[in-house]
Amino acid sequence: MELHEPELRDVPVTAVLAALADDVRLQIVRALAEGGGESACGTFEFGVSKATRSHHLKVLREAGLTRTRVAGTSRFVRLRREELDRLYPGLLDAVLTAPTLITPPPRD
Repeated sequence: MELHEPELRDVPVTAVLAALADDVRLQIVRALAEGGGESACGTFEFGVSKATRSHHLKVLREAGLTRTRVAGTSRFVRLRREELDRLYPGLLDAVLTAPTLITPPPRD
């Protein structure tokens, strides 16, 4: 089975940013960055259904953020960190270290 994985240089930066703008996808990217290698797709829970998780992984793959390796019935995903850092220097570091929860100001 062959999966669509674009060359990162062919992906507009707006598609990369849009993929990173979702909380679940950002959690997946953070988990991959922390792990530093491949992770089985089924290990990402984040309180979403299997179908929703698959959708988020597909969006990340099609935006050029991840690569997926198929082995039998399993899929393993990894972050394309080196390519992303080369094409968009500092982008991942900024996104990965940014706070995700913004506390709203207190109401009067």
